[in-house]
Amino acid sequence: QVQLRESGGGLVQAGGSLRLSCAAPGNIFSMYWYRQAPGKQREMVASITSSGRAYVVDFVKGRFTISRDNAKNTVYLQMNSLKPEDTAVYYCRADQAISVLWGQGTQVTVSS
Repeated sequence: QVQLRESGGGLVQAGGSLRLSCAAPGNIFSMYWYRQAPGKQREMVASITSSGRAYVVDFVKGRFTISRDNAKNTVYLQMNSLKPEDTAVYYCRADQAISVLWGQGTQVTVSS
């Protein structure tokens, strides 16, 4: 059951930018972005706590930024300097007290 709403994916040329958004219901603690490329396992890309402490993995550091708007229960992933290897389905995850919510995924395709 899909409980998060993602948007912002699409097709972009290498070097371009996209901004993903994910709206969640209330009472959310940490939020995350994951991605899954064809034939590969899902991997975490970035996370952010309810207080705004952000973390991005090394392979996107300096290019991707995660942020959130607690008033809107929305997390964002700003992706700059995109590379063809960033092509994947990007998923949002949000942790509640006793539940973990996932989005349906949004496709990001980077052409060379």
